Amino acid sequence: MNKSTTTSMALIAGLGLLSACGHMTGMSQTSMMSGVGKDMAMVEASQSQSVVTLKDVLDAETNDIPTLTAIGYAVTSSQPGRSPAQKRLMAIRSARMAAMRDMAEQIHGLQVDSSTTVIDLMVQNDTFRGVVSGTIRGARTVRINPTGSETYEVVLEIDREMVGYLLKTARQAA
Repeated sequence: MNKSTTTSMALIAGLGLLSACGHMTGMSQTSMMSGVGKDMAMVEASQSQSVVTLKDVLDAETNDIPTLTAIGYAVTSSQPGRSPAQKRLMAIRSARMAAMRDMAEQIHGLQVDSSTTVIDLMVQNDTFRGVVSGTIRGARTVRINPTGSETYEVVLEIDREMVGYLLKTARQAA
């Protein structure tokens, strides 16, 4: 991995920290409060790394920041509505929300919860759940395309200028 890619990845991770300032994710808050299985040194190291990452983001040049792009899809036939036009509008809205979820996953990351039940040394049940939570600001719709007879595609983007503006605002707050 080159230095530019590493810097870009740190900046994207740091953007999640910027928008999440003042609160923790449910997983880490629960782990920290319960104290079960967590060593205090690991918690402090994690918090120190978060502060370092945030500092790196605030000190970064906007030239190092890539444009973020997200794509969402939705099918018209599965949408609620009385007319084809209503279903089409609902599919476009659903595709936009799917793209927003993809954008939030890129910025904030995906929390994965899993559970496996083993009985008599045989896996009985294996479940996974992915949760993404975050705030998206400044995303603009690049295009809305029908990609087939019943599918719509929405492409969203957060450009370098918007990320620069968000960094400038965060620098002023810090």
